[in-house]
Amino acid sequence: MTTSTSLQLGLDDLLADLQYARKHGELGRLALLAYCEVRCWARQAGESDVAEHSTAMFTALPHASKEAFLEQVDQLIAELERARPRLTDSMARMAQPTPYYSGPYSHP
Repeated sequence: MTTSTSLQLGLDDLLADLQYARKHGELGRLALLAYCEVRCWARQAGESDVAEHSTAMFTALPHASKEAFLEQVDQLIAELERARPRLTDSMARMAQPTPYYSGPYSHP
């Protein structure tokens, strides 16, 4: 399995886990996923903005309420969903063969 395929599958799994935990109000699971799993995936995928947002959710000012935390989680999920097309596009570019060109043909 290629790295890009692994990253795509990892993103799909991560989004599913986050959405499930969000739907069921599992705050501890959301915190674990947002801080550990999202940062790890984002760093591997080169999504530094997503990694920084994940870190800032826990190192910046504490959340004023449960609703504030869930709003941050929703924003993080939206960022990950926006990362999906970028990842898919980069996979498509990697899959396209690079044409071989050695310059103009000349007879000896």
